[in-house]
Amino acid sequence: MRLRRGPELAILYRPRRPPYGGSNQFLLALRGELRRRGLRVSENVGRATRACLLHAYLVDVERLRRRLPSECRVVHRVDGPIGLYRGRDDGSDGRIVEINRELAHATIVQSRYSLDAHRELGLELREPTIVPNAADPEFFFPGPARPLGRPVRLVATSWSDNPGKGGETLRWLAQELDPARYELTFAGRAPLDLPGARIVPPLPSFELGGLLRAHDVYLAPSLNDPCSNALVEGLQCGLPAIYARSGGHPELVGEAGFGYEAREEIPELLDRLVDEHDERRAKISVTPLAEVADRYLAVLGLG
Repeated sequence: MRLRRGPELAILYRPRRPPYGGSNQFLLALRGELRRRGLRVSENVGRATRACLLHAYLVDVERLRRRLPSECRVVHRVDGPIGLYRGRDDGSDGRIVEINRELAHATIVQSRYSLDAHRELGLELREPTIVPNAADPEFFFPGPARPLGRPVRLVATSWSDNPGKGGETLRWLAQELDPARYELTFAGRAPLDLPGARIVPPLPSFELGGLLRAHDVYLAPSLNDPCSNALVEGLQCGLPAIYARSGGHPELVGEAGFGYEAREEIPELLDRLVDEHDERRAKISVTPLAEVADRYLAVLGLG
């Protein structure tokens, strides 16, 4: 009888079928990339597991403590701080630090913002390395460049209906924009009514990528988002962005768009982005999934 070898890498997260949240999207993409390379990846720890990736506070510490091989390297993927992102302290950040302190050999955070914000709150993480998210290039890739039409097509997306996702800004914008110049689409779980906007329900990845490529500009109004997977997907589909100057957005967008402090700045920034659309689109620079996977493997000790 042929014995089955155990997994080399355990990613302790049970993925959901999309559409779902950004962490789910990223971890699905990462797992797929690693498996395409021939790595044995499981959601559970086995006796042959060489490395284990934990996600946030979603860890059964007691079970893991019993099953974890003594030589297994443990890396903790951390986002947040969650208290800033959710707008309230529900104990999640404290739990993350406890898990990190007890189990992790190293930590992956998704942005410089996230690392600095943890430190400012006194939340120390073990051996942190910054590795951004990436989107699956099978679904999220740029379409051919084309002249902007009228109206210019704006799009925002979100699985979460957290008020911090910027629903109030989108509602204000939908009411203020000239419909002859701009058309606003929102795809996902709308945090509130958006009169004047086109609303599309949550979409699986293939359809979402197509929707993004049918638009011209991505809007990222969320606050304290450490590394918005939705913004990554928009950029990877070739859309320059208008974004709230908050969280990790400036790190992701770079020169491929414009940030605002107050929503009243958005119409003028949109006009400028339309004038410079080709130039700003050419400045999009996202970290490819293959490179992100390389960096994860290096921290996991499997590179």
